[in-house]
Amino acid sequence: MQRIYDFLRGHPTGVDVFWAVVLFGLSWVGAPPLTGSLPAYAVSSGLLSLAVALRRRAPAKMLLLVIAVGIFQLVFGVTPFVADFAMLVIIYTVAAHEGPRWASRLALVGGLTASPLSQLAWPPDMPHSRGPQIFFAVIMTVPFALAWVLGDSLRTRRAYFAQLEERAARLEREREAQAKVAVAAERARIARELHDVVAHNVSVMVVQADGAAYVMDTSPETAKQALETIAGTGRQALAEMRRLLGILRTGEHQEAGEYVPQPDVRQIEDLVEQVRGTGLVVDFKVEGTPRPLPSGVELTAYRIVQEALTNTRKHGGPDVGASVRLLYFDDGLGLLVEDDGRGAPQEMYEDGGADGRGHGLIGMRERVGMVGGTLDAGPRSGGGFRISALLPLKPAH
Repeated sequence: MQRIYDFLRGHPTGVDVFWAVVLFGLSWVGAPPLTGSLPAYAVSSGLLSLAVALRRRAPAKMLLLVIAVGIFQLVFGVTPFVADFAMLVIIYTVAAHEGPRWASRLALVGGLTASPLSQLAWPPDMPHSRGPQIFFAVIMTVPFALAWVLGDSLRTRRAYFAQLEERAARLEREREAQAKVAVAAERARIARELHDVVAHNVSVMVVQADGAAYVMDTSPETAKQALETIAGTGRQALAEMRRLLGILRTGEHQEAGEYVPQPDVRQIEDLVEQVRGTGLVVDFKVEGTPRPLPSGVELTAYRIVQEALTNTRKHGGPDVGASVRLLYFDDGLGLLVEDDGRGAPQEMYEDGGADGRGHGLIGMRERVGMVGGTLDAGPRSGGGFRISALLPLKPAH
């Protein structure tokens, strides 16, 4: 049965042609009473059957054809017969079809006037028949009205389901777009993390390697300490990169071991000690009462200090010194990182630089913006470079 149903749905015109042939055949079964000529009867039955055959291909045109046939029957006196059933079918089709609204309204008007016009053209041969004539006209109008109501209800239902499908498709597209935005944001976050990890740790390793090569012959013990610092920094870099890469994998961290915890404010002192081991003099001070902060704020604070000290080593020049201040407020955390070196070139902190450099400062601003804070970075009036940030406990709306 399902195959037959699918075949019928796949060949609607063929089904309509079949019923048109049946309707045309029924019109000629027996000897129908005719008040008009036989040619007019044949033309009417043929055109009405044609309207049924093409009703789904051109419903509005078939409606006009049926109306024309009805007028033709009135003019040539062809009494109602079996083929007039096509009028009901066309009215239903036009009302159910997503076509011009004028066609649906015209079908309703035509259906409501067909029976009264028929009664006026061929009144019953009964004395004092005005009452029965009106009653019969009203009764014969009901099928036309029901056909139109049924078709219009089907059209409304189809439009409703189409709207639901379109809404579901739109929600699916929006969900996909939100997923892409989330993926892009996660990639940007991981890119910032990788930048901070690589820029800081590789910078430390390069400085230590240069120092070890310089004192290898004159002070082997100092070179040994530098190599140990390189090894420790490399292990730390690998641990942080393993954590970041673990985020990109699904279900692999159970085999690779637990993730390395994200850096927080408490590890800033260890970071400062590591930087001091590279030969950079750093003054570190905490003001206020330390307390637990949101993880996003703690990671942002750590990365800002890390990036600032990395920039100091890169651009501060020889004999540069730096200071790091953490200030705990009631509603947030303040950071101040300064150095007395040469400072970064102007293009490094203005719009990222024309040569594409300055991504560290851009990353700082993005991180601070994500937690609703503010960042100020630029050269100091007395020389050197200054970075200050205020990280609120709650993001700004």
